[in-house]
Amino acid sequence: MFKKKLLINEVFEQVRRESGKESKSGQALYLCVYLEENLKFLIADKTLVRYYDAFLRDDKDLNIDSQVLDKLSEYIGYKNFMEFSRTFTKKGEETSKTIIKIDFDDHSEFFSEKRSNIIVNITNLNTNDSIPTFKIPNGIKQNGLGFMELLLLALLLTSNIAFSSNNNSSDKGITMPFTLLSRVKPPIEKDYMYWNGERYIATDSSFVGPGFDVVAMNEHKYRYFQKIMRKDTLSDINALGRTWYSKYDNIVEFFTDDGVNPENGRELRKSTPQILYKYAGRSKDITEIEE
Repeated sequence: MFKKKLLINEVFEQVRRESGKESKSGQALYLCVYLEENLKFLIADKTLVRYYDAFLRDDKDLNIDSQVLDKLSEYIGYKNFMEFSRTFTKKGEETSKTIIKIDFDDHSEFFSEKRSNIIVNITNLNTNDSIPTFKIPNGIKQNGLGFMELLLLALLLTSNIAFSSNNNSSDKGITMPFTLLSRVKPPIEKDYMYWNGERYIATDSSFVGPGFDVVAMNEHKYRYFQKIMRKDTLSDINALGRTWYSKYDNIVEFFTDDGVNPENGRELRKSTPQILYKYAGRSKDITEIEE
């Protein structure tokens, strides 16, 4: 739900800036005409108002056709909704950090079979230089570099960028060599944070958009509290005593730390073997017995 809400919010924000209209109905009509004339896509303005009301006013989820999501993403400059979901960074946020952007081809959901098409784009937001793009060498492609190794490679590459871009001394051309210290996260400098559906995002603003609950920065939560998106990877071996869960409307979500579910306010409980077996991965002992 969060990604769709974020998309709707960004779309209407851009419409407001472009059209100068303040009413949601006026903005929806403008967007309706724009999509038809520029993207050859027909959608009723009342449908757009319905999306606005559901996600931004009532904070409710609503099914949206994938083609609509793609066209709305295209309107704000993305290839499709998948690219928006993976690479969107809110303007003004995290601009003091080096951000790793990993772009995949159209079939990136099968990255284990398409590794030769992966390109790593490293964007340093601290400079006005052109965006450097690193293409994976053929030798690495042929050796079948795994995704985690690829991510580690990107982190290694950006470590020097992070040091050199933050260096305000006269020795501008000097880049500090990579050490273990370069992997230490910088101190939390922002005063607020908000939940993005998977983890907390730091922000300087107490308001980021309708429907987003901005809270005071909690460094522990910011660093360690995340929702576990791949529940099927959990088992009593790797998750027991290390994960917490909430159950609401028969939907169970797992988290990496104790607290409350930011999406419904439910207090979290420690995961049990029964909960893990029923709602996540399967217990090794039970699986062996069944086999």
